[in-house]
Amino acid sequence: MRRAAVAVGALGLGLGGGAGLAAPTLPHQTVVLQTLDKVTARTGLIEAPIGEEMRLGTLGITARTCLETPPTEPPESAAFLEIRGLEPGKPPQPLFTGWMFASTPALSALEHPVYDVWVLDCAHPLEPPKEPAAE
Repeated sequence: MRRAAVAVGALGLGLGGGAGLAAPTLPHQTVVLQTLDKVTARTGLIEAPIGEEMRLGTLGITARTCLETPPTEPPESAAFLEIRGLEPGKPPQPLFTGWMFASTPALSALEHPVYDVWVLDCAHPLEPPKEPAAE
């Protein structure tokens, strides 16, 4: 988790508009994830709406936010994900909670024996806040 927090500052994502961070970010409604089943070698794409749990085999994946730098900045997409193990007859087990970055998937990755999940992009941008009218 600490590595992800350091990476947020290093990549200049203004996650909350803190001083010293380079660029504002653009929130999106959906995160695009690449998946790999290591047993079958099948890959796939998941478009996960923010706040909804998506299933990948025995994993439950919930995207909490997906942010992207504006077009005038170096490209970067980052998503805050919660991934839980969902095995029958057992309570859900937290496997990953934190930021994943499209440009550096190994920086903050899910460590699982069967599945790999990483962020590709954000999709469906939210409307940017309107500027107040000049008087």
